Formats: sequence, C-alpha cells, structure tokens
Amino acid sequence: MKAVRIHEHGSADVLKIDTLPKPQPAEDEALVRIKSTALNHLDLWVREGLPGITLPVIMGSDAAGVVEEMGAQAAQQFPWKPGDEVVLAPIRSCGHCYMCASGKENLCAEFRIPGEGMDGVQAEYVALPARFLLPKPVELSWAEAAAFPLAAMTAYHMMVQKAGVSHRNWVLVYGASSGVGSAAIQFAKAIGARVITTAGSDEKAELAKKLGADFVIRYKEEKIGKRVREITNGRGADVVIEHTGAQTWPESLRALRKGGKLVTCGATTGPVVKIDIRALFIKHQQLIGSTMGTMQDLYDIVSLIDRGLFKPVIDKEFSLNEIREAHRRLAEGRQFGKIVVHF
Repeated sequence: MKAVRIHEHGSADVLKIDTLPKPQPAEDEALVRIKSTALNHLDLWVREGLPGITLPVIMGSDAAGVVEEMGAQAAQQFPWKPGDEVVLAPIRSCGHCYMCASGKENLCAEFRIPGEGMDGVQAEYVALPARFLLPKPVELSWAEAAAFPLAAMTAYHMMVQKAGVSHRNWVLVYGASSGVGSAAIQFAKAIGARVITTAGSDEKAELAKKLGADFVIRYKEEKIGKRVREITNGRGADVVIEHTGAQTWPESLRALRKGGKLVTCGATTGPVVKIDIRALFIKHQQLIGSTMGTMQDLYDIVSLIDRGLFKPVIDKEFSLNEIREAHRRLAEGRQFGKIVVHF
C-alpha cells in the first residue's frame, strides 16, 4: 500500500510516498480502506521536528474511509461490517483507565494522536481499534468527512466542555480561516452566542460572515482588544477561543472581560507568553488549557451535522501525488478551511 511518510525532519520536500505492507487487523481492530485525509497544523509541526517523534512515521491524524475487514473480537463487540463508511477518530487511549471509563479519553495517561506519537492515517489502509470509528454522516462528502474530526472536536471541547458558552455570551474566536476557527464560529452560533472573529483579508472576512460571525476584525489594521471593547460597549468578550499563542496573547487578555474565560489549545505563533497575575486575580479571569476532545464530543458534532448546524469548511482538495503542494499551501496560510488529500 502507499503511505505518506517522513524519514527526516524538514521542509515539504522530506515528504515521501512509500510502499508498505498492507496492515492486518488485530482481534480488537478494524481495517479501513482510506478514501480521504485532511491536514492540520500538527502535520507541519511533526514534519518540521516535534520532540519525541520516532522516524520514519506515517503522517496525518484525520481520515475517512470504508471498512475492509474486522478482527474477530471487534466483529462481536461493534456493529461495523465490510463496506460501512466510517470516520476515524483522531485519538487513541487505553480504554480501561479511570479517565477512559469516565469518557475523558483526552486525559488518559496513554493518550496519543495518530501522526504524532504513533503512525498516522495518510495511508491506503489503516488498522485501528474499532472503538475509534464513527459512522460517516450521509450529508457529507468524503472530503468533508475527513476534514472535521480533529479541528472540530478541539473547538467543540473548548467551547462547550471548557468554556461552557451560552446564548448570553460574546465570544472572540481567533482565525476564522483555520479549521478550529471555522468550526468554533459555527458551534458558538448554534448555541446562540454572538461571535467576533479575526481575518487577514476582505475575502476571508466575507467568508467568516457567511459562517455566521457577527463582527470580523481585520487584525492587520485594527487592535483586537480595543475593537472587541468597542463592539461590546466596553464590556469585553465573555470567552476568548485562543489557538495562536504568543503573537495574539496580549490582545486576547485585553479583549477579555472581567470574570471572562480564555481557553487556549495552540501556539502557532510561539509558546512563551507573559502575564501579570495581579490583573488575572483582580479581574477574576480564568485561563484554561485544552487539548483535543473526547469520543462523546465527536458524537455530539455528528448530531449537529445531522441537524444542519455544522458543516466542515473545505479550502482545497489535492491528490496523493500533490501532498507537498498541500503542505505548502497550509504553511503559507493561504487557506480558508481544511485542506484535503484524496487517496
């Protein structure tokens, strides 16, 4: 089978399409023939050199495909059968610890993300524990089905589980054009919140409004914190969905109201920030970290898809042989939504 791998860290040029043996499913596993995969910023970080990555490694965390074969134990425990169209959850956990039993897989001591701490899903066939499969929503194309899991579950977990966003809230979502940002806007609107987002161009601003954003801040031209205060009549945002890191951190804090919550899941512009803890406790603000999400989050998202309240945003689709071009487009920040690679 063909698989996208790296044998060394570096630019998009290190991406290779290798020929590997077709995997055989273990007793508790399903073998899935992959139709489509999607890129995330995690792919760029892994390719460029995250610590602890064992090389070579198959790239990718998000995929959708067709069940090819079931292990004997998996066939008895799960309803999947050959021919079923499925989405692969971008998480792995032990399945038996307290956190897993409590439905908090992302807090499991053995939690991993495919394509980071283990081989990923950018391959013609993937064998994985059958409990990490979801039914492909019939409303979605293969591209859309592959595009939503990692970014959407991250945004949903931040928005619902960590921030507890309500219809009374003003929510600032960074990066409308990103996978997390485009999903977070839709989730906030589904809840009934008022959404402020950021965009770097007129074109991206218009697309953000089509997703439901009430206000779009052109971050290259306006101070985000000041503009949020103007929009909210001096109050500030109840919730800030932050995933960019050092570059936007000061403005995120300026935008946050007294008693507000800042939830962060990423550091694309740098991981080291400064904070005046006096302002934090005087203003009763909360800083909350969040990574990925749970299987229940994914099931909730599928319900929103079925109800027409969420739809993955696709930027551009590439063939397998165009994997390097796909990486370059993501690295250059030209996209609005998800970049998909078809197998």
